[in-house]
Amino acid sequence: MFIGPYIAMVNPSFFVESQLTLSTSLYAARNLAIGIVFLLAIYLRNASMIFILIIIRLITDLIDAPFFYIIKEPNLIGLIVIFTFCCYLPAIFGLRYLWKHMTNNTS
Repeated sequence: MFIGPYIAMVNPSFFVESQLTLSTSLYAARNLAIGIVFLLAIYLRNASMIFILIIIRLITDLIDAPFFYIIKEPNLIGLIVIFTFCCYLPAIFGLRYLWKHMTNNTS
C-alpha cells in the first residue's frame, strides 16, 4: 500500500514526469488514503471492511497496469511480473483467506 506512493513522492520520474505533478500527487494521495483505511480496518479487525478494501485496491491495480504501460511504455513482461506478483496474487490470496474467515464466522 505504501510503496507506490513513496515512489511517487521520492522518484516522480518513475511516473514519466520529472517533478511531483498532479497525476503523481493524486496517485500518492489515493494509495495513502487506502493504506490508512487498511490500517484502521486491521486495527478494528473488521474482515468485511478489509475484504471490500482489497476489492477496491484490486480494481485500481487493474486500471493502473494498462495506464503504466500506455504512459511509460516499460517492458511488458516486467510489468506483468510486477503487477502479478505484487498486486494481483496477494489480493487474490487475501480475498480467499478473508472470504473463508467471514463465512466461517457467520455460520
